Amino acid sequence: MVVTLPGPEEWPAENPVSDPSVDLLRQRAKATPDATALVDVNTDTTWTYGEFDERVAATAARLDAVLDGAGGDSRVGLLFGTRPAFPRLYFAVRRLGATAVPLNLALAPETLRSQVARAETDCLVCASDTAGLAADIAPSGTSVVSVDPAGRDPGRSLRDVPPPGTVAARERPLDDDALVMFTSGTTGAPKGVRLTRRNLVASAVGSAFRLGVEPGDRWLVCLPTYHMGGLAPLVRSTLYGTTAVLQRDFDADATADVMDEFGITGVSLVPTMLTRLLDAGWTPSDTVRFVLLGGAPAAPDMLDRALARGVPVYPTYGLTETASQVATATPEEVTADTETVGRPLRGTDVSVLSADGDPVETGEVGELVVDGPTVTPGYLDAEHTRAAFGPAGLHTGDLGRGDEDGKLWIEGRADDRIVTGGENVAPERVAAAVREHPGVADVAVVGVPDEEWGERVAALVVRESDAAPADPTPDQLREFVRDDLADFAVPKTVAFADSLPRTASGTVDREAVVARLADAGE
Repeated sequence: MVVTLPGPEEWPAENPVSDPSVDLLRQRAKATPDATALVDVNTDTTWTYGEFDERVAATAARLDAVLDGAGGDSRVGLLFGTRPAFPRLYFAVRRLGATAVPLNLALAPETLRSQVARAETDCLVCASDTAGLAADIAPSGTSVVSVDPAGRDPGRSLRDVPPPGTVAARERPLDDDALVMFTSGTTGAPKGVRLTRRNLVASAVGSAFRLGVEPGDRWLVCLPTYHMGGLAPLVRSTLYGTTAVLQRDFDADATADVMDEFGITGVSLVPTMLTRLLDAGWTPSDTVRFVLLGGAPAAPDMLDRALARGVPVYPTYGLTETASQVATATPEEVTADTETVGRPLRGTDVSVLSADGDPVETGEVGELVVDGPTVTPGYLDAEHTRAAFGPAGLHTGDLGRGDEDGKLWIEGRADDRIVTGGENVAPERVAAAVREHPGVADVAVVGVPDEEWGERVAALVVRESDAAPADPTPDQLREFVRDDLADFAVPKTVAFADSLPRTASGTVDREAVVARLADAGE
């Protein structure tokens, strides 16, 4: 089965979006210089597109000096959280023709060190609160500069770099890398996804056809900008000429106030965030047009609550490899069936294939394979690219089905990944960390259903028979692995057994493990 909607026509050479010399921000600033580009809710500061373009120009000139004028061949790591400096640095990197590499601050230093090395970053831009981490993970020969004033290690502030003058937007082919974003830092070898400007713009166009765009739109960014859900609205708002509103940290009560006070019309959330907003009593104002919900499956009960509260919720199935959305359901579709993720975006093809690679019958479950202009050209690792792509496109590893109208349903994953609060967790990576404890003989790690997180990481542990006094408790095991794992990968549920349940062939019976852990609590 193949689910598809009509794709965009080939962009003509004179189309500014497809012109390799185009700088999207510069083009926007020329077209609507007085339109509001960015709002920082923490300081109540606003920049027009003209003002923001000038700030990006100054930053690009200083960054160009750090890179010795070699920006077009460079990769620049961004090691700081959601704040106005992030879009400023991102667009400065792009103005130089360089590739941005956002880094997830929640990951363990060893994982970040591996990512920085594998991405072959030439420069690492940090902030005052991540300066020590930057110095720790930067490979030899990598420049490290801070967006904040000098005064803390590593000591060099981008603000103090003498700019050589203004820098013109450097021509880069439309299909050259614009961004490298890692899918999951919890695996031993996280995949670095290469995304081009074509990918990002095609995603913005497809999303606009599904959500619509209005001149007064204000898209709240309260997801981390080192995730696709936080970065995509910054690119999209610039292309549309609308406003991005930054909230540095999500908090249910504060975010509810921000949406009312700043006239937010749209927001990207993971299901956990929406659950917390509903629990806090949030009811959307009349300005809110869409709540784009992705990163993890949304529980039907939560969607029912949201619809009853008048939330215009758009559940989404998406991937970093597709620059965000693959398919998105409208509120009307969710009202009819809370489990659908809707139809693919304009220009996106989704095939549902059997294990043999053949299309399945309509309504049957198979692996989802995605193709279209939003799909990455590949990973940093050529071997990962070869393994993931086939004649029909990108093999997602996700299982799903479709109906005759083109709507999709997600039915799980072909592998054993855990998705908790929008974060991907590899069970074997967690299990390896737990096994390092001297009091652990064996362990199985699975995801179990959780109303708040979608899934929670759970571990069934077999203690060493002679481990006393090293016989671990759940809290001791969590503390033991905390330095090696991201916070979201630390098991929330830990239970003990004399042995792991196994199938007749000797492999761990994961369904039995899930059954034991599902009612074990936290």
